[in-house]
Amino acid sequence: MVIKNINLETVCGITSRLPDNELPEIAFAGKSNVGKSSLINALMNRKSYARISATPGKTQTINFYNINEELYLVDLPGYGYAKVSEQEKAQWGKLIERYLHGSSQLRAVFLLIDIRHEPSANDKMMYDWIINQGFEPIIIATKLDKLKRSQIQKHVKMVKKGLNLVPGTKIIPFSSVTKQGRDEIWELVETEYLNHTEETD
Repeated sequence: MVIKNINLETVCGITSRLPDNELPEIAFAGKSNVGKSSLINALMNRKSYARISATPGKTQTINFYNINEELYLVDLPGYGYAKVSEQEKAQWGKLIERYLHGSSQLRAVFLLIDIRHEPSANDKMMYDWIINQGFEPIIIATKLDKLKRSQIQKHVKMVKKGLNLVPGTKIIPFSSVTKQGRDEIWELVETEYLNHTEETD
């Protein structure tokens, strides 16, 4: 995907109405600090278009990035950050749920998991929940550059086992430092979720 123009078109908070978009939407979910903003910046070929924060739990809105007037990359709020009140967590949960249920253009959900560690209880819950909403999430195993090459397969297995992935689920190891995995993600989006839209509408 050659990125010609990007526009942060809509920012939805807890009380906002979700936009009624005409273009396909690709959503990204993941716990706080898993590298979601870094991934989105890498996909958009920008250094800091999606704000990267040193404070986890900073994305409290759903951000819709219009790419080339062809599709939206949708950044969902990070989950599982301990310093946020239970009430706030519940509100973000409702916001994400409302989006997953309410978007008519949502084509795919990518779930980001830190490849270095076993998936947390929150990761498992999020994975099962996305499945229960009727989606088959694609797993992006982030922070790949923090592992030695010889460790990668072992850690991919750990993620598979930890999430108890549905057989056939795609896992894409990704590094925001080396950009490894970026082209693979775009290729998947373009072949699986963009070309088919004309045929199915």
